[in-house]
Amino acid sequence: MTVRPRRPNVLVLMSDEHRPDFLGHAGHPVVRTPRLDALATDAVVFTGCHTPSPICVPARQAMAAGLTPRNLGVEVMGVDESPPGTMTFARRFSQYGYQTACAGKLHYLGEDQMQGWRRRVGAEMETSTRFVPDREVSAFEGWTEPSAHKWSIVDEIRRSGVGDNPLTAEDEYALAGAMHVATRHFTDPHYGRAVPDNPLLLMLSLNEPHYPYASPREDLVSYYLERVEPFVDQQVFDHGFLGGRFVARVGHEVTRDEAVRASAAYCAMIESMDDRLGRLLDHLTALGQDLDDWVIVYTSDHGEMLGEHGVWEKQKFFDASVRVPLLIRYPKAFGSAVVSENVSLVDLFATLVDLAGIPCPDGLDSRSLVPLCEGTATDWPDEAISQFDRTNLMIKVGDLKYQWYAGDRSEVLFDLAGDPGELRNAVADPRHVEAVARFRRRRAELGFS
Repeated sequence: MTVRPRRPNVLVLMSDEHRPDFLGHAGHPVVRTPRLDALATDAVVFTGCHTPSPICVPARQAMAAGLTPRNLGVEVMGVDESPPGTMTFARRFSQYGYQTACAGKLHYLGEDQMQGWRRRVGAEMETSTRFVPDREVSAFEGWTEPSAHKWSIVDEIRRSGVGDNPLTAEDEYALAGAMHVATRHFTDPHYGRAVPDNPLLLMLSLNEPHYPYASPREDLVSYYLERVEPFVDQQVFDHGFLGGRFVARVGHEVTRDEAVRASAAYCAMIESMDDRLGRLLDHLTALGQDLDDWVIVYTSDHGEMLGEHGVWEKQKFFDASVRVPLLIRYPKAFGSAVVSENVSLVDLFATLVDLAGIPCPDGLDSRSLVPLCEGTATDWPDEAISQFDRTNLMIKVGDLKYQWYAGDRSEVLFDLAGDPGELRNAVADPRHVEAVARFRRRRAELGFS
C-alpha cells in the first residue's frame, strides 16, 4: 500500500474593501486588528499586492480563476460572469482529494453558484436575472435589479455611524457556517462521521468593512470617533476616471464631523471583522488543530478610498483602492518576512496549489508566490496589472504606476518613490520617457488601445 504524503489543511480568510494601511501591523496608529497582527508575526506579509480589478465581482472571479479579468472575460461588474465549470482554485483542490468549503461571500451572479467548491454556506448565493438560463426577456420588462439602485456617496456618508448594517448578520451567518463545517470535518460529535485525516480547504469570506459605513457596535464607533482622523486633502486628481459620483470633500460636500463618523464606522467594521476571524481560529484550535500545520492566507478583494483625494469607495487606481493586504502563514515551510515586490491576487491560485503539492493547470496568469515566501526568487517579474471595466488599465512595475483611460485617451504615471501621495502626473517627465514607451508597448500587448 502506497503511503501518500499528507497535504496541509488550507484556510483562506477574506474581507471586502479593506485598505492595506488600516492594520495594526501595517503601522496604522488607531485601528485595532490584534488577530491579524498575531498572524503576521510569523507570516510573509506582502506590501505590494494589488487587486486585478478595483471592484468586487471581477476582482473575486479573477482571483478564483487565476486569470486577469480580460483573459477570464469578466471585466464589467453585473454584465460579465465566469462560464459554468470555470477552473478555479477550489475546483482544482476538489479534483485532488480535498474537501472544499466556502462560507460567506464569493460574488458570483450566474447559475454556477458552487464554482468548484464542494460545499457552500452563504447568504449572498443568488442568480441575477441577467444570467437566468433561457430567460423570457419580455417577462422582465420594467423590472430593475436591486443592485442598480444606490444613493449618492454624500448620502452614504451622512447616514454613517452607529446603526444596523445588513452585512453584520450575513457575516455572523458565514462565521457560524465555517465553524459548523470545521466541527463536522474534525470531530462530528453527533454523527461520528468526522474525517480529520482528509485535507480541508476552508474559506471564510466576510463582507465587512464594505460600506454602508455603519456598525451596530456603539462601543467601537465611540472609540474611533475620539481617535480617527479623516482625510482632508482637497486635491481631486483631475482625470475622467474619477468623475463626480464619488467625490465628497471635507468642507465642501460633507462636513468634517460627517467624515469622522464614516471613518469611525469603517474602523469599527475592521475591528469586528478581525474579531470574527479570531473566533474561527480559536474554534479550530478548540477542535484540536495545530494552526502551525495549516496554510493560512488573509486578503481582501480591493481597498477603500475613505475620502483620500476627496473620493470614497473603490474603482480607483490609487493605492488605497487598488492595493490590498496579503499575508501567508505556513511556519513549517517558511518564516516571517516582508515582501515588497509587486504581486496580484491572481497569483493566489498558483501559490495555493504549489503549497498543497497539486499540479497547476496550464494557461493561467497566476504566478506562485512560494519563491518570494522562501526568499529564493531571483528573477521575479516585478509587475502587477489591474483594470476597471474594459477601458481602464493600470500597470505597476517597481515604483512606477502607469494608467491608461481609454475614454479620454489619457495617461497617468505616478512615481511612488518620490511621490508616495500620488499627487503628480509624471507621464511627461523627461526622466521617464523610456519607461513610458515600455508601458505603452505592454499596454498594447494586453489589448488596451
